[in-house]
Amino acid sequence: MSVKEWSPNKKLLVLAGVFIAAYFIPFDAPRITGALNEAFLMLGEYAREHVLLCLVPAMFIAGAITVFLDQQAVMRYLGPDAKRMTAYGVASVSGAILAVCSCTVLPIFKGIYKKGAGLGPAVAFLYSGPAINILAIVLSAKVFGWKLGLARALGAVLFSILIGLAMALIFRKDDAKRAADARMFSGSMEKPPRNLGQTIVYMGSMIGILVFMNWANSKGGSATWDAIYAAKWWISGAFALVLAYTVIKWFTKEERVDWVIATRDFALQILPLLFAGVLVAGFLLGRPGHDALIPTGWIAGLLGGNSLFANFFASVAGALMYFATLTEIPIVQGLLGAGMGQGPALALLLAGPSLSLPSILVIAGELGWKKTLTYVSLVVVLSTAVGLLFGAMA
Repeated sequence: MSVKEWSPNKKLLVLAGVFIAAYFIPFDAPRITGALNEAFLMLGEYAREHVLLCLVPAMFIAGAITVFLDQQAVMRYLGPDAKRMTAYGVASVSGAILAVCSCTVLPIFKGIYKKGAGLGPAVAFLYSGPAINILAIVLSAKVFGWKLGLARALGAVLFSILIGLAMALIFRKDDAKRAADARMFSGSMEKPPRNLGQTIVYMGSMIGILVFMNWANSKGGSATWDAIYAAKWWISGAFALVLAYTVIKWFTKEERVDWVIATRDFALQILPLLFAGVLVAGFLLGRPGHDALIPTGWIAGLLGGNSLFANFFASVAGALMYFATLTEIPIVQGLLGAGMGQGPALALLLAGPSLSLPSILVIAGELGWKKTLTYVSLVVVLSTAVGLLFGAMA
């Protein structure tokens, strides 16, 4: 529901909430001032490092999925009635290939979900994109030891499938109703068809741009990985040339306009919620290594040992914090140095990269709060349980 569709009572409640906050919050208190500063510093950092190179390419991919991807193909491989092994295999592998953060995966998730993907496979993709990052897993093993690295790898792959299956089971009636809704299949079918090879080249070039523009430096963790990092702009440029060729040669002017409009619509839906979420996350938790309203020392003090509470707190904190790609490794390394247990460390690594407060707001806008809170709860509960088990074995 957009702001224009809000009832007068809802608008009045929002205004009342803003008034109460403005009236009672002691903005001149040093901690509040510091937290506000952190909120806008985090927003600025997010805008500089993630919007142009991550979110914008992801939104163009999502727009292309919505406008050009064959709906029957999406339903065949990712729909509610698709074979489970195929659907969840395609979803988890596709997400892992992108290796993006919890916010960058959102436009693409919305694209495939709107195009007819079942809730389970779509959620498996949503979790796997940020969680199953090959370099992050390799670096985790190098920094934290092979046991924690292997546990993270196995846990992330297993979680993407289990959480997707659980969501499909819990909301099976909603999914069946959605698949049968004739409105899902509305839209023009008169667009000039492209063959499978052309579609693969077109979509693959955009995915290549997204992946290689955001290729991270392993800082000595992998010579091959760092060689690709050194050449990432050349590789991204090559993919951009391929994309330009496909767009000019294989698409009409009207199709290009439809693509841009769909991309614009995704930006209008996602960016306001993401920016609001980043501000709130920055105000509460601050940037990595910086204190905001909630001091880092408090969090570190609650993560010692391997108690149920420590693992649960690590999972919840991870679900709310925003981790850019690979930043979870130095954060967890610092927390381990401050006394965090091995179990809570794994719980944080499994819950943190896949979720964040900004991403939760966007997911709720697409799925509704009932499905979103169920998804978040599954991530938190599974992360807590696996962290507790790993901590007992470590």
